[in-house]
Amino acid sequence: MAVTQETLREVARLRQQLLTMTDAQTVALTTAWAEAWDVLLPEFELALADLLAGAKAGNIPRAVVARNIRLQAALRSAREHLDVLSSHSVGIVTQDVSWAVLDAAEGHHALMGTQMPPNSVGVSINFNRVPADAMVAMVERTTEKIHSDFKPLSADVEKKMKRALVRGIAVGEGPAKTASRLMRDTEGAFNGGLTRALNISRTEMLDAHRAGGKATEKANLDVLAEWEWHAKLDRRTCPSCLSKHGQRFPLEQFGPEDHQQGRCARVPITKTWEELGFNIKEPASVTPDSRQWFDTLTPETQREIMGPARLKLLQDGDISWADLSSKHSTAGWRDSYVVTPLKDLVQ
Repeated sequence: MAVTQETLREVARLRQQLLTMTDAQTVALTTAWAEAWDVLLPEFELALADLLAGAKAGNIPRAVVARNIRLQAALRSAREHLDVLSSHSVGIVTQDVSWAVLDAAEGHHALMGTQMPPNSVGVSINFNRVPADAMVAMVERTTEKIHSDFKPLSADVEKKMKRALVRGIAVGEGPAKTASRLMRDTEGAFNGGLTRALNISRTEMLDAHRAGGKATEKANLDVLAEWEWHAKLDRRTCPSCLSKHGQRFPLEQFGPEDHQQGRCARVPITKTWEELGFNIKEPASVTPDSRQWFDTLTPETQREIMGPARLKLLQDGDISWADLSSKHSTAGWRDSYVVTPLKDLVQ
């Protein structure tokens, strides 16, 4: 029932372990995208040079842009690279899924052990492990989800690149400046695929990790009572996660449902020592109070986290700590808790 200092250290270790895994994926994905753009760049530069060569001040009609042979070839090449990148990205992300599930299962055993009386684990208390076939099924479900998330990526990015190029080109600023602007827009559309890939990577890995932990909890309901939401308390933590930190939920509830690429952790909470049959005084829980932690920060850091308007509402008592978080639905993603928009707080 009581979160100990050892529990907090284990939470930090598990968070760092998962961060190391997702950071490695970030490097691999970013490198692959950068290398692909380096190949595509000269193709688009030649296509735009050809398109703008005879242009005078005015507009190049959309139809003329769309029919340009070199530009069509560059876009086909981009689609081919995007297909390869999408397949490669799926491989990068899925290769670590089984490790994430296994780490979560082992980590949850460790978290439960930190809340038990000294020397009781393996003697008076024994934890159950998730059956191997259930672990395999979890990995397969996550892998299928990752494939599904990446499937439309190539077509979507190609469509945005085409939209950045084929919309009628104003060349009054001169062909060179026009080409430079179009290349920036096209590269931005291309790298939007990287942003989406990174989002999929981190979110699915976190959710796979949480699924592994939840399965371990299900196998040990005899010793568990609930779970606790743990945010990483630092200046990067958003107001929503700060608001949810320390709250406890039923074991059957999925979570923590933090925002995409969130860093929050699910900590299983054991039954009291008395409920487990130990006639020993149990220590108090040491989970930090996020509001007390926030109040110790400098005014500058508080404004950085909250934003000046939201901070003033909080300090003036116009909103509560709980008002900082709201549940949000996003197409293609699970529901998540995000920072309540300022406009909703001042109504």
